[in-house]
Amino acid sequence: MRVITLEDLKGDIRSGMQGARWLILQAREVDISADLLIFTELEDILVAVDHRGSLPPDGLWQRAVHLILIDGDENDAREFRKKSGITKVFAGSDQEIATYLW
Repeated sequence: MRVITLEDLKGDIRSGMQGARWLILQAREVDISADLLIFTELEDILVAVDHRGSLPPDGLWQRAVHLILIDGDENDAREFRKKSGITKVFAGSDQEIATYLW
């Protein structure tokens, strides 16, 4: 399974995404990745965001995300799941985000 990060996408972004299953973003990269998220859907790439250390803002970017890590506990994860529509929300984890990819 090919996993890419924003750092991996230099030059021709669309060709750099070819064959990837997951794109992993850090919270600070979400704002600068809005255009990129359109291509993930076109290329059937799942998006994971590590949002630990900051509060995830509401926004359309959440519609492109399949997995997110947030601070808090299971109740926070459940509430965020309902509010955001993101199906895989994990809270309070000290694991690397790649641990949760499928």
